[in-house]
Amino acid sequence: MIKIGTALFEACEELEREKGITKDVIVASLCDAMVTAYKKHVKQKDAPNVEAILDEQSGEIGVFRTKLVVKKVQDPDLEISLKDAKEIDDEVELEDEVKIEVTPENFGRIAAQSAKQVITQRIREAERKLVLDEFMEKKGTLTTGIIQRVENRNVIVNIGKTDAIMPQKEQIPGEYYKPGNRIRVFVLNVKETSRLPQVIVSHAHAEIVRELFELEVPEIEDGIVEIKSIAREAGYRTKIAVTSNDPEVDSVGACIGPRGSRIQTIIGELKNEKIDIVRYSDNPVEYIVNALSPARIVSVDILADDEYSKEAFVVVPDDQLSLAIGRDGQNVRLAHKLTGWKIDIKSESQAEKMENQHQIKQDEVQENDEDEVDEIAEEIREEEEYAVDEEDMASLEGDETASDEQETVEE
Repeated sequence: MIKIGTALFEACEELEREKGITKDVIVASLCDAMVTAYKKHVKQKDAPNVEAILDEQSGEIGVFRTKLVVKKVQDPDLEISLKDAKEIDDEVELEDEVKIEVTPENFGRIAAQSAKQVITQRIREAERKLVLDEFMEKKGTLTTGIIQRVENRNVIVNIGKTDAIMPQKEQIPGEYYKPGNRIRVFVLNVKETSRLPQVIVSHAHAEIVRELFELEVPEIEDGIVEIKSIAREAGYRTKIAVTSNDPEVDSVGACIGPRGSRIQTIIGELKNEKIDIVRYSDNPVEYIVNALSPARIVSVDILADDEYSKEAFVVVPDDQLSLAIGRDGQNVRLAHKLTGWKIDIKSESQAEKMENQHQIKQDEVQENDEDEVDEIAEEIREEEEYAVDEEDMASLEGDETASDEQETVEE
């Protein structure tokens, strides 16, 4: 047996506190390293009956070979005679198994070198698995981190046991990410690599808004108010559709909070990003009207509503057109993302002009149709007159033929 003292157990406790790696992982790694070193020492690749055992009370570790007690030994590596087994254990019987220590002399230094490599590798593997398991559970949730640095336009955020990457496309445009600042991020994905898992986070994801509302609005957490849809353009504007499962609870009012306290907290967390809270409705017309708020709507016509297409034509007052469309089309674009409907917006004057043009085209088509009908009727009349003329000619020719025949007979 090799004396290793209490240093190993102290190191195990420290690793468990700092990285969450249990003592059992370290002990198992040390025992595997001892067996590997022993096989190399005795130049034996396959030794299934060899194992290392650590005695935690004495702080000693050794290599043992398990042998079967038999009457006559045929394979000394696997079997032991009953007489020799009795010297180890008086109570042993035939067909029992005994463990015989085979730790070589001066084996400590060789074992230590092998153990260092194996334990280091196992610690890395265990740490990698712990991080992978932890963040696989956090995938799709909101977490808090500390900004470490900015590398190649990527923001590195420490979120506990590892550093996460926030790509440029997941950052809020115009936002300054200062190292040392705390930040709420959404865990997008966890990629397994040869080293530590790579965690991808986002500061621009729409689900961040959902998580913030769930934190600030108890009715959402309790399931009384339900978030049906979210459309976000990070850093600029967000539309969120909500509905209430309790007729006595106002879904929009619950999200705003007393004197706007709840919504203001969320807006502050999102760096003054504008938030429109929309009342959800199963009626597509009502839902589209709500989604286009704060613009006033004159009318909504459903053009298509099937599994292939959802299209609506919306008319607004002339002075509301720019508000309905929004800057660079943002309001109508968010309304489209929120409702899933393709929305075509026109002002009243534009709609009237389109209606007039449509009426003119219909009149032209009708006139053309009438002209075509007249032409067809004229052609039919001409054909009928031609047919009558042909009949008269045929009749006349028949009379002449009959007269000629009569004259011939008389002669």
